[in-house]
Amino acid sequence: MTYPGGKLNEEKVFKDPVHRYIHVRDTIIWELIGTAEFQRLRRIRQLGTSYLTFHGAEHSRFNHSLGVYEIVRRIIDDVFRDRPQWNEDERLLCLCAALLHDLGHGPFSHSFEKVFHLDHEAFTQAIILGDTEVNRVLRKVKHDFPKKVAEVIAKTYENKLVVSLISSQIDADRMDYLQRDAYYTGVSYGHFDMERILRVMRPREDQAVIKYSGMHAVEDYIMSRYQMYWQVYFHPVTRSAEVILTKILHRAKELHQKYYEFKYQPVHFYSIFEDEISLEEYLKLDESIVMFYFQAWQEEDDAILADLCRRFMNRNLFKYIEFNPNSQMKMWMELNTLFKKAGINPDYYLVVDSSSDLPYDFYRPGEEEERLPIHLLMPNDEVRELSRQSEIVEAISGKKRTDHKLYFPQDLIEQLSSKRKVKEQILNLLKGD
Repeated sequence: MTYPGGKLNEEKVFKDPVHRYIHVRDTIIWELIGTAEFQRLRRIRQLGTSYLTFHGAEHSRFNHSLGVYEIVRRIIDDVFRDRPQWNEDERLLCLCAALLHDLGHGPFSHSFEKVFHLDHEAFTQAIILGDTEVNRVLRKVKHDFPKKVAEVIAKTYENKLVVSLISSQIDADRMDYLQRDAYYTGVSYGHFDMERILRVMRPREDQAVIKYSGMHAVEDYIMSRYQMYWQVYFHPVTRSAEVILTKILHRAKELHQKYYEFKYQPVHFYSIFEDEISLEEYLKLDESIVMFYFQAWQEEDDAILADLCRRFMNRNLFKYIEFNPNSQMKMWMELNTLFKKAGINPDYYLVVDSSSDLPYDFYRPGEEEERLPIHLLMPNDEVRELSRQSEIVEAISGKKRTDHKLYFPQDLIEQLSSKRKVKEQILNLLKGD
């Protein structure tokens, strides 16, 4: 498949702190980057509320998408090229799917999705297939090319090797975000030897495999991912900000449904509050829009909405304690009752938040999320699943770690001077007395 115009007259490069340079030689990639839908990703942070924990984490989905594209470009142009198992006809499809894989993310990404029951991958496919600039660029290749790109992102495309480059347990998406997020947060956990992994990656019929000689680099990658999740992505301060963010959105939706008269009417949220958002309206939402409302809602007459917005905008976050739902539910119920007595709404100010991660899993047929395992290419050309060869990976395979925390407003509790007994009971329960 040949895009009209084919190659650019002169290669374009983006200076990148992670990959040094991102190279664009194909006209279609350059035109896709210039579309309104792709430029929107500049206004959506890659790490949501993490900037309130790690002040450098201001990078965007735009940065990350370019990085994923660059890794895939290097794999197929430098490593897979001329190998018998690789079909060069799939090249543009791979590059476009890599570039566009996060196109449907909304503001504050996963937090926003949870509140409004949205799916960014479904919106990504809708953008690719809908009446958009992206769709018009993709159709220049062939009328059914947008459909193929959407299928890769949906993981339904017939060539599973293409899918695995963008979505597997060792894919370009993860390899970019681990390094990029480590760079911008200033931590060292996410660094691994990507150069080595790329050098030993080989195409096979249904996925990319890793030569056995590169096993230790893959072990390092998996441990880097594990550390990043628990030290960065699930950081308790970031989760506190996410709790407040989600509660703001819940409160605004509840007030809208009760016909509350906002001083600053949430016109950008009307359709999403009514669960009938169109693609056009969704694309108008980005973090600058959301932050405008949070800034404005600090002046609302509703005390809960105004307080939560002030907390988020000024980083006055909730405190937390470790929480075990198996043994501490009675304590949580008692706190619920005491919060009500104190005049603090527990629906918005007493929140159990859970995080869990499965660092690596082997293939388990029939499970809800079937994970394609990482395979090693042995010296005798046999393919073996990673955990059968690596003792390190075997030790963590299939082991899901879950962490629960109870979030609450320490300052509001401390201010309960007229309800001293209730205040003491709450503080004693939170201390575990």
